[in-house]
Amino acid sequence: MAILNKALLYLKMIKIEHSVFALPFAFAAAMLAAGSIPEIKQIFWITVAMVTARASAFGFNRIIDRKIDALNPRTANREIPSGKIKLWEAILFTLICIVFFVYSAWMLNPLCFKLSPLAILILFIYSYTKRFTWTCHFFLGLALALAPLGAWIAIKGTFNWEIIPMVITVIFWLAGFDTLYALWDVEFDKKFGIYSIPKVFGIKKAIYFARIFHFIAFIFLLFTGWLFKLNLLYWIGMLFVAFLFLREHSLVKTDDLSKLNIAFFNMNGYISLTVFLFVSLSLLIKI
Repeated sequence: MAILNKALLYLKMIKIEHSVFALPFAFAAAMLAAGSIPEIKQIFWITVAMVTARASAFGFNRIIDRKIDALNPRTANREIPSGKIKLWEAILFTLICIVFFVYSAWMLNPLCFKLSPLAILILFIYSYTKRFTWTCHFFLGLALALAPLGAWIAIKGTFNWEIIPMVITVIFWLAGFDTLYALWDVEFDKKFGIYSIPKVFGIKKAIYFARIFHFIAFIFLLFTGWLFKLNLLYWIGMLFVAFLFLREHSLVKTDDLSKLNIAFFNMNGYISLTVFLFVSLSLLIKI
């Protein structure tokens, strides 16, 4: 029971439920690269790579941010500042995840293995960016965009420009909802010198920025469908995605942030799953 409880603490620390953001885009990119369902072995190692890369990035972020988290009432009860997970345990956990990530990249193909150190560097840089630039949301977007880019390379064994529109989609999509997420901590960020779009430009402008970012993300989703010549099913899916974006932004108002968690987690989880579902349907069902 003690081991299980500890494992659950680690899963909570890395917010395992947030995997719903990156994994569907990774699988969608893998299917686009394969033109259908990839081999089981490829799916397995892509999953291991995505999960361990994300876990190592979250672990590193929690380690770097432990003092800031301890000062913020919203995050003071997180696993490291609250003492539920010791600092050395978090470091060991992060190192183990890095090892598994590099190994999974090696199991996929030589290019994935060669690029794995660069991927780790990008994943870890974000933790520092919010200390000096409001563009930190885009660095986090770039980190998450490694999911579709990495999955594409995992299947193809090479880099091809066709996947770039989906990469750009993820960057702006993540920047948009991370900007909304930062609305929770505007006053704290002002007091302790943490950078974010809401802190620098204010809540009202931040909400507009998030809308613009998501509009750009949606445009590149449409471009992705055109580029890969996806059929009518994909375009039906894009109608659902458009609705989800509109629904997300209808929930967030300058004078009412009470539904921010629904807008942040639920809507964006639905968006990533919808993209994956309709990419899959378009590739598997010929109409």
